[in-house]
Amino acid sequence: MNLKFRLSLMNFLEFAVWGAYLTCMGNYLGVAGLGDKISWFYAIQGIVSIFMPTLMGIVADKYIQPQRLLGLCHLAAGGFMLGCWWLGLQAGFGNELADKSLFITLYTLSVAFFMPTIALSNTAAFTILKNNGLDTVKDFPPIRVLGTVGFIVTMWFVNCAVWQDGSFSMTLADSAYKFQYTYMQFFVSGILSIVLCFYCFTLPECKVVVREKVSLIESLGLNAFKLFKSRNMALFFIFSALLGMCLQVTNGYAGPFITSFKGSADAAIASSFAANNATLLTSISQISEALCILMIPFFLKRYGIKTVMLMSMFAWVFRFGFFGVGNPAMPGVIMFILSCIVYGVAFDFFNVSGGIFVDQECEPSIKASAQGLFMMMTNGVGATVGTLAAGEIVNHYCYWENGFLQGEWTTCWFIFAAFALAVGISFALVFHPEKK
Repeated sequence: MNLKFRLSLMNFLEFAVWGAYLTCMGNYLGVAGLGDKISWFYAIQGIVSIFMPTLMGIVADKYIQPQRLLGLCHLAAGGFMLGCWWLGLQAGFGNELADKSLFITLYTLSVAFFMPTIALSNTAAFTILKNNGLDTVKDFPPIRVLGTVGFIVTMWFVNCAVWQDGSFSMTLADSAYKFQYTYMQFFVSGILSIVLCFYCFTLPECKVVVREKVSLIESLGLNAFKLFKSRNMALFFIFSALLGMCLQVTNGYAGPFITSFKGSADAAIASSFAANNATLLTSISQISEALCILMIPFFLKRYGIKTVMLMSMFAWVFRFGFFGVGNPAMPGVIMFILSCIVYGVAFDFFNVSGGIFVDQECEPSIKASAQGLFMMMTNGVGATVGTLAAGEIVNHYCYWENGFLQGEWTTCWFIFAAFALAVGISFALVFHPEKK
C-alpha cells in the first residue's frame, strides 16, 4: 500500500476521533446538567496537554516507537470515552447524569491519553517520511489534510445521525435525538479510537535511537526546554501559548451560540437551517482548514514563519468578529460562513506551520520532546488559560434558559477579537526570526 496513503489514513482516523465530539459536546453537557461547566471540559484538554504530550514525547524519544505508543494511547482514550457514553446511556435520553463526577473523571482520562496523540502522529509521520527520503515541508501538508477531512466527516455524521427508539436514521431536519445533542457522540469517538489503535500497529517502524552515556536531563527528555535559551524560540513558544488561548473558544461555544438562536422570538431565525444544524454549519471551518493546509508550503517558503503566523493571528480577529455581528437567518448567516472560512487560516497557519517550524529547528534527538513542548504551550498552557477566561466571560454575559445558552453574545465575541488583535500587534513588533 502507498506510504503516503497509509499516513493519510492515520491522520484521517486521528482527527475523526476528535471531530465526533469537540464542536458539539457543549450541547450535550447542557442537557446532562453540566452546562455551566463547558469551559472546564475544554480546559481539561488544556490542563492535560501541559504535561501529557511532553511525557509521551519523552517515552517516544527514548523507549517506545512513536507509532506504537500512538496506538496504545488511543486504546486507553477510546476505552474511557466509551465509559462516558455508557454513563449517558444509563442516565437515559434527555436526563441529567446520575454520577457527574465519574463522567468528568472518565472524560479527563480519555483526553489525557488523546491529546498526546496529536504530537505523536506528527512525530510518526515526520519520521516515516524522512526514513523513506521524502520532504516533510512538501509531503506532510497533503497528508495532514486528510486529518481535517476525517474531522469533517464525523462532524457531518453526528450532525445528521439519529438514534431513536432502537432505530438509526440520518436527517437534516431538527431532532432532539441527533447525536450532536446526545451521548452517542462519545460512542462514535470511542469506537474510532479503538480502530486507530489496531491500525497504528501496521505502520512502518520508527526505530528508537539508543544513545550511551546520556545525562539525567537528557534521559528525562528535559533537554527540549533548552530551546528557551534562544530568544526567537522562547518568543515563539510564548506567543504559541498566547495564540493557543484562542484555540478552544469557538470549539466550546460556537455550537451552543448558534443553537441558542432556536430560542429566538423571531420565527425565521428560530427555524433557520443554521440554528438547527450548528455542527454542520461549523464544519465549513474544517473544510476551509483542509484547503488552507495545502497552501502552507507556498506561504511558508515564500513569506516565512513570522508572516504566516501573523496571518493566523489576524484571522482570529475576524473569526470572532464575524460571529459577533451575524445570525442564522439571511443575510446574517453570511457572517457566520465568513467566520468559518477564515478559521482555516486562523488554525492551520499557526498549528501546522508551527509544527513544521519546530521540527526544522530541533536536533533529531529531541524532536518528539520538542513537538510535545509545542503542544504543551498551545493546547496546554494557552488553551487552559484561554478557555477558562472565555468561560468566565460567557458565564458573566450569558445564561441558560429553556435549554439554550442566551445573553449578550456580541459583547463576548468582540472581547475575544480584541485580545487576538493585541496578540497579533505585539507579535509583529517583537518576533524577528532568522531568514533561511
